[in-house]
Amino acid sequence: MRRYHTLLVRLATATFLATSVAACTMGEEYARGYQLDENAVAQVKKGMSGEQVLQTLGTPSTVSTVGNKNWYYISQKSRRPLRFMGETVVDQRVTAVYFDNNLRVERVALYGLQDGQVFDFISRTTPSGGQETSFLGQILRGTNNFNPFGS
Repeated sequence: MRRYHTLLVRLATATFLATSVAACTMGEEYARGYQLDENAVAQVKKGMSGEQVLQTLGTPSTVSTVGNKNWYYISQKSRRPLRFMGETVVDQRVTAVYFDNNLRVERVALYGLQDGQVFDFISRTTPSGGQETSFLGQILRGTNNFNPFGS
């Protein structure tokens, strides 16, 4: 009877550990932004009015503020392989609708992740090519010019 009890305790412990590890290793996928229907995008034709585009595609994610009015419908998919790891963008789609001065469609363009740099829509910044210095790096850089006797 004691042997049976020990076996049950070991089995319960193994099951608990296996489910705990499985919960930590399950990846997650996120979809953000405006998910467009490809059939709706195909309906947007050259010469359509802005109102017709709004009825077909809905409200754009963002609108250009310089030059002609251009509308952008933006969506991103990101993945986190493990729950405690950071997310990486695996797909980005930008549907751009370009208008002329009379707010008539000139053309529609589809851009993907391969067409440009990942843009952080939350902070509205694009990562620069320069080197970012950490707090510790800034402190150590300041010790090079230290002169205890003054100049």
